[in-house]
Amino acid sequence: MTVKQYTVGVLSLQGAFKEHIDLFKLATESQHEKFHFLEVKTPQQLLRCDALVIPGGESTSMSLIAERTKMIQPLVDFIHSGKPLWGTCAGLIFLSREIVNGRPNQKALGAIDIQVKRNAFGRQLDSFESMLDFSGFIEAVDQFPAIFIRAPVISKVLPTEYNEEYITMKLVDDQSPIIRSENESVNKSKVELLYTLDNGLVVAARQGNVLVTSFHPELSDDCRFHRWFIQEFVAST
Repeated sequence: MTVKQYTVGVLSLQGAFKEHIDLFKLATESQHEKFHFLEVKTPQQLLRCDALVIPGGESTSMSLIAERTKMIQPLVDFIHSGKPLWGTCAGLIFLSREIVNGRPNQKALGAIDIQVKRNAFGRQLDSFESMLDFSGFIEAVDQFPAIFIRAPVISKVLPTEYNEEYITMKLVDDQSPIIRSENESVNKSKVELLYTLDNGLVVAARQGNVLVTSFHPELSDDCRFHRWFIQEFVAST
């Protein structure tokens, strides 16, 4: 019997891509013949992927490197393919439709119909780790070490044919510059807000095949979030 194989790529232009791959390997060590993990730096490598993760890092740098290496359009094409995507921290920003306080030369890929606010918790010194209960959407994961480093939050669900506008965070400075994606919305699913902190800030969401998290599961030593992504998004396709 032939075993179906999956290649999960991790965009490796900048950021914590090796950490993602290490945890994916740990999460699938009993199924190593079924899942393969690939550092993605070129359009040719992206074409080999059944799913893609965009890691934490520095969102502006990631966007600029992607543009310089001619990866923007291949990433847009990947979004249009409907294959699974997961963005953590900077990856969340890159996948969003609107970026509050974005840089003028920063790109938003528009994979998920949300607005995000960069550095919502403050600077590097304001980074923190918190044990969070994700059992509402991941069975039995009621204590997970969520690491927030200059993390963004989801400030708004944007209105589309499939979503009503829903403001999750009132912006103090309504004059903040907003970077908007140049790409048309192609996601025909409803945005689900997966996790909200006690202070009301939304730090995880999905829209169909697209998952985004403000925090860095890849910087913990806990592979349960990665295992869930494989089971819920990749192996289910």
